[in-house]
Order: sequence, then C-alpha cells, then structure tokens
Amino acid sequence: VQLQASGGGLVQAGDSLRLSCAASGRPLGSYVMGWFRQDPGKASEFVAAISWSRGTTDYADSVKGRFSMSRDNARNTVYLQMNSLKPGDTATYFCAAAPIRSVIWSITSFSRPDMYNSWGQGTLVTVSS
Repeated sequence: VQLQASGGGLVQAGDSLRLSCAASGRPLGSYVMGWFRQDPGKASEFVAAISWSRGTTDYADSVKGRFSMSRDNARNTVYLQMNSLKPGDTATYFCAAAPIRSVIWSITSFSRPDMYNSWGQGTLVTVSS
C-alpha cells in the first residue's frame, strides 16, 4: 500500500486543520488505517485509527473529543479532522496502514506502530500559542 499524506500547516491555538491520506496499491477492505505523530527527540505517538471495512475508530486520550478520523471509500482516502488545536499537538503526522491478520480483532490493538507495515511521508503540523 502506498500512502500520501497532506494537509499540514501552521495554525494558531484553537484553530482547525484537516489532514488527508490517499492510499493506493491494493484494496483496503482488510486494513486498519492509523495516524501517528512524532516530535523531534520524542517517541512516536499514536493518534487515531479506523477500520476501513467497519468504520470503527480509536483515539488517543490526548485527542479524544477534538480529533475525528473518517474514510472516503470512493477516494480511497482517510482524513484526520483536528479541532481546538493546542501547541502540544505540534508534530509531524504520519499515516499508516495495517493489514488485519486475525478473524477476531479489536481496533484498540492498532495503537501499536508495529502493527503497521506501510507508512506515508509525514506532514508537519505547527500550532502556535
């Protein structure tokens, strides 16, 4: 799966941004799509995930109620709508794709980056105070 992320930028605290991640290469029906973020010198942090087939979502506690992840089947694209942005949200955001390998699975399992085998390039989000 090839992934192309876009939509980052410089915004002020309280503003909104929508990130996009266009996928190509194979059908995504058996995949979970995720967003992670990383600040220089810090570990990668899970942000959100969505099951392509079920639409089930999971979010990090730090973004619950502010961020929303969705998918567009026709465009093979997932989105991360980020509202009420804070300076602490400043990071490079990466989208990723994880194949679902089990019949029984939970979306919460996909908060681990090692579940993902395809990664897009990052898009930088900078939130000024």
